Amino acid sequence: MKIAITGSDGQLGRALQTTLASHTLIPLAHREFDVTDRANISRLAALAPDIVIQCAAMTNVDGAARDPVSAFRANAFGTQNVALACQKCNAALVYISTNEVFDGKKEAPYLEFDAPNPINVYGKSKLAGEWYAQHLLEKFYIVRTAWLYAKGGGKFPDKILELAQRQAALSVVRDEIGSPTYVPDLANALARLIETKQYGIYHLVNAGSCSRYEWAIEILRMANLPRPIKPITLAEYSRASTPPPNTALENFAAATMLDISLRSWQDALRAYFEI
Repeated sequence: MKIAITGSDGQLGRALQTTLASHTLIPLAHREFDVTDRANISRLAALAPDIVIQCAAMTNVDGAARDPVSAFRANAFGTQNVALACQKCNAALVYISTNEVFDGKKEAPYLEFDAPNPINVYGKSKLAGEWYAQHLLEKFYIVRTAWLYAKGGGKFPDKILELAQRQAALSVVRDEIGSPTYVPDLANALARLIETKQYGIYHLVNAGSCSRYEWAIEILRMANLPRPIKPITLAEYSRASTPPPNTALENFAAATMLDISLRSWQDALRAYFEI
């Protein structure tokens, strides 16, 4: 297959280039291909990919809260542009979405057919991207994932390890629940998914869920960096965005129908430390 990857210079884009190396790849880094530029609709269509994986996004959740216009420009209208390009060249679209399309009020993990109800700008902008994918195309995969991290990606594990090197004790939120997802595992699952041509909405996350506090404990334990960690609440942690409290996802559709499952978040974290 000929596969275009927008945001190819991001952590998921880089992992996909490794995982999909046997295919003909068209990496489109942000600096050379801005999905918000309408001129790039025709440019992308002219490349004639069989499938486009839309990794390009504004993923800074607090930044989205501070600048909603930029969030919607990138996540909603950028995805509209990519979907229109797919429409022109009859390509399938993989749109990478988020757990934050849900309000976090459900006590159990969210399934693919649970109704979205985002409570922050980031979630609303990503849900708008889902809307464009569904309404402009017949061939689409909407893939919701959560709490992505990879080695050197500057995400939660890296930040916890950095803080542990500088501080004698840490404070971490105990009442925000999610599904930590190791980027190489997501890339492998996406590679399997696009081979099926079973279009639809999927949740692809490492199995299980935990709080930020529980995740931090495991990170320091596996890193052999014992530090006291004080559990705090979301209300005690000041930030621009309002995160949904419980957005654990269940990989129900892909596991049930396509036999695509991801290992536990604990096993994935162990792999992160083995690199």
